[in-house]
Amino acid sequence: MEFQDVVRRRRMVRRFTGEPVADESVLRIMRNAVRGPSAGFSQGQAFLVLRDAELARFHEVVDVMATDSVRTAPMVVVPFSVKDVYLDRYALPDKGWTDRDEDRWPVPFWHIDTGMAVLLILQTAVDEGLGAVYFGIRADGSDRLRAEFGVPDDHVPIGAVAIGHPAEGSTSEGASPLTRARRPFDEVVRFGRW
Repeated sequence: MEFQDVVRRRRMVRRFTGEPVADESVLRIMRNAVRGPSAGFSQGQAFLVLRDAELARFHEVVDVMATDSVRTAPMVVVPFSVKDVYLDRYALPDKGWTDRDEDRWPVPFWHIDTGMAVLLILQTAVDEGLGAVYFGIRADGSDRLRAEFGVPDDHVPIGAVAIGHPAEGSTSEGASPLTRARRPFDEVVRFGRW
């Protein structure tokens, strides 16, 4: 599929057929996720891929900020940002900072870079002929997630991505693009000055 087709076709899919995702597709999706940009090549992202019994357990223990329809997806990826990896990396001699001061960062790149990896997951799913939806995990669900799946304490889940074969009409129910128009290009993009 051409890249512009992937961008144009990417939508948040909210209902899935339940048909399993092929192992080859899972590996391609995750291999692309780890190719995302990373400040200082810190690589402070981690991913938990859940299928089958682990996925059922995820839905039991984690309160998600999504409709029940995401439970029809045969796979969920939980992306984690790891701030300490960035702070450690930028305290190395080649970066010139001698401390791990978080205040040096104008924005939390650990979350931003992990978000970029999520976009690669969403786009690769489209390229594989699959559907996907990003959804939030409630703050109080993070500790339960870590405890249930043995996730280190310094790994912060930034949400989750349900992936599967889209059911017919899977993007219509509750989809904002049906009720809200995309903002005009000229209101969002400025060239040279505001």
